[in-house]
Amino acid sequence: MTVKPTLKVAVVGVGALGSHHARIYQQLPNLELVGVVDILPDRAQEVAARYGCAAYTDFRCIIGKVDAISLAVPTERHADIGVECLGAGIHVLVEKPIASSLAGAQELVAAAARNGRILQVGQSERFNPALQAVIPFLKRPLFFEAHRLGVFVPRSLDIDVVLDLMIHDLDLVLRLSGSRVREIRAVGIPVLTPRIDIANARLELENGCVANVTASRVSREKVRKFRFFQPHDYVSLDFFQQEVEMYSLIDGPSGKRVEERTLTITKGEPLKLEIEAFLRQVRGESLPGDDFSICTGEQGKEALELALKILEAADRG
Repeated sequence: MTVKPTLKVAVVGVGALGSHHARIYQQLPNLELVGVVDILPDRAQEVAARYGCAAYTDFRCIIGKVDAISLAVPTERHADIGVECLGAGIHVLVEKPIASSLAGAQELVAAAARNGRILQVGQSERFNPALQAVIPFLKRPLFFEAHRLGVFVPRSLDIDVVLDLMIHDLDLVLRLSGSRVREIRAVGIPVLTPRIDIANARLELENGCVANVTASRVSREKVRKFRFFQPHDYVSLDFFQQEVEMYSLIDGPSGKRVEERTLTITKGEPLKLEIEAFLRQVRGESLPGDDFSICTGEQGKEALELALKILEAADRG
């Protein structure tokens, strides 16, 4: 059996999400978590001690020491840190959204192409086992309804809820429909922060599909529901519970009837599945974007562009 070479990795930004990246890297085989980076020395030291690696406060300290990184710093730093790391020959898994501006997103995409490095965007919901179970039955979605609600926590407050939460569902609408958006109607209001905390967008796509998407970070409970209708099928996904309900119109001997389908779901941690896909690309075992679940830099930029247009529409409204 061929033994995979040991990859050296680091996590830049080990707050609420970055610390999970570090945990997963530390668990995976043929991998060495060289270090973690955070501008808060105590946090870097605490995470480093937990996972047995070095602690740094400057990301440049890991350049030349690692093959790949997870980038989980505040969104406004994604572009400058990511571009420098890509330029140094490091593969980058950047958390969503890819950047805070389209210019920053384009800089990342260009840097990855220029240096022949992998740039993957952390749209982890693509790896949710509930969605994976549905993909083989995907036809031509005509209507999407998404609700992504969460209780207020003091994280990701540098961005609006559209970029923080809604972007997951915007990415899925673009990916599953295979179409661009023609018209946007949106509303959004601040509640507990100066930025938009709850938002709704109605999207009409060029292929005739319609999507109604709601996101909130000021709700009483955590909800991750995503539903869509396509010819002869209704599909309801619960991303939080990793469950699916699917009903289909079936032709039978006595005529047509609606029947519930039973889908096989192998539950797992989407973030771990996402990181494993990233590492397969780094090792050259798959090509960027050859997996339905992998979000390329270009696709991450498309989701960001749509999110920013929704924010503009909400401001006008």
